[in-house]
This record gives sequence, structure tokens and C-alpha cells, in this order.
Amino acid sequence: MKSVKNHLSLIIALFSIVFTLQLYFIMERVVFSYEENLNENYKIVVVTQESIAPEKLTRISSKIDKVSELSTQELIANLQTQIKKRHIDLLKLSLPHFYSVTLKHYPSPSDIKEIHKKLDREHAITRIEDFSQSHDALYKLLLLFKSVVTWFAMSILAVTLLLILKEMRIWQFQHNERMSIMAMFGAPVWMRSAVLFRLALVDAVVAAFLAIMTFIYIDFLQLGKTQLESIGIEVVLFDPIKDSMIIIGVALSLSIILATLIVIGHKEEV
Repeated sequence: MKSVKNHLSLIIALFSIVFTLQLYFIMERVVFSYEENLNENYKIVVVTQESIAPEKLTRISSKIDKVSELSTQELIANLQTQIKKRHIDLLKLSLPHFYSVTLKHYPSPSDIKEIHKKLDREHAITRIEDFSQSHDALYKLLLLFKSVVTWFAMSILAVTLLLILKEMRIWQFQHNERMSIMAMFGAPVWMRSAVLFRLALVDAVVAAFLAIMTFIYIDFLQLGKTQLESIGIEVVLFDPIKDSMIIIGVALSLSIILATLIVIGHKEEV
């Protein structure tokens, strides 16, 4: 019964680590997708009195992806029924030119300032609207969300690693007599510790399998996916091949590393 309890404790600890790690990856994908959506919707509007080639504005900064001129035809079409044609022609000549500037990635506040300064040096530009106030609020919210997810994952990892080390130390004490007898007969360290490594690897495989099946089930139920799609975020919550390999690799690696540390520590005590 004790053995089953010890196994269960290690399985739960490893399961917590790989489960939290996968949640972290999901949140990273969500944040990345949200950044992509923000970048698609975020535009800097540039106003000029005379026409300017979009390529010229693109070359101003390496962070600028593309520049397109905003058409004023719709505005003029709405006024045609209210203003005489002669006035419409004059309006066309006097209206400024508007350009929409799209960036390669969602910018930080410092990026906005840098791009604003570079655009401001162009003499043809009379006004720049970068919506910095609303942008800064969104950017800070995004950073806060990222930091909360990161600190949560690190806290879970630290606590569960300590728990795993404790469980493996208990295993070592349980098999201490057997290992001492084997040492007296000249058995190498790897042979004396074979049981510890075998138990650690079996529990790692079980924990990884449980985590994979849990996320496959979550993905099957589409939990959270509908809510994310409603705000324009489409992400893969669980990739059966890539994510499964990462979960198995992390669980096995942690078990081997921690078991090795226990063995090395035992050797030093002797």
C-alpha cells in the first residue's frame, strides 16, 4: 500500500508539471495569436498635403511592413448630392492624402515612438496618428497577462520538483539496505540504482500518458476553443504528435535527472 502511495505521489507530481507546461504552451499560443490580431488591426495613419509614394514611407523604418493609401472617393461620393460639381473638383484638389501604415509585428511603446520620430522627419507629412494612448493600455495588459502565466508556471514547477525529489529520497531509503548489500559485493552504481531508475521511468510514462489523454479529451470537447474563436483567436490547443512528444520527453528527462541527483547524493553520503 505504501509503494502504491509513493508511486501515486510521483505520478501526480509529474502530471502536474507536464500539465502546467502544456497549459503554458497553450497560453503562449493564445497570446501570440492575440498579438497577431492586434497587429492586423493596429495601423498608424499618416496625413500628407501632397501625394507620396508608399514605397518611400516603407523605407523609413525596417519595422514597417506595408503602406497603403486610403481612398477619399467614398467621402466625396457622399457629398456629391449636397455640393455642386465645381466645388467637388476644388475639394478633390484641397483634400489631404491619407496613408495607412502596417507594421511587421505588434510594437512596443518604444517602437511607436521610434517610428513616429522617423515619420516626423519626412517633410511631406503634416500629421501622424499612432493611437499611442489606447495602444499603451493594450500592450501593458498583454505584458501583465504574459507575466502572470509565466510566474504561475514557474511556481508550479518549483513546488512539484521539490515533491518529486522528496518522493525519490523516500524510495532510496526504502531500497537502501538492498543497495548497500549490492555495494558490498562490488555492484556498480548503475546496477544498485536500477530499481530507482526503473520506477522513475515507469511513473514518468504513466504521468505523460495521463496528461496526453487529458488534453486529447479537452481538445475533443472543444473546451475554451469556442470562447477564443468568438474574440477572433484561433489556436491549436493540443497537437497530438508535437505536444505528446514534448510531454513524454519532459516527463522522462525530469525523472532521469532527478533520479541521477538522488544517486549522486547517496554516493557522496557513503
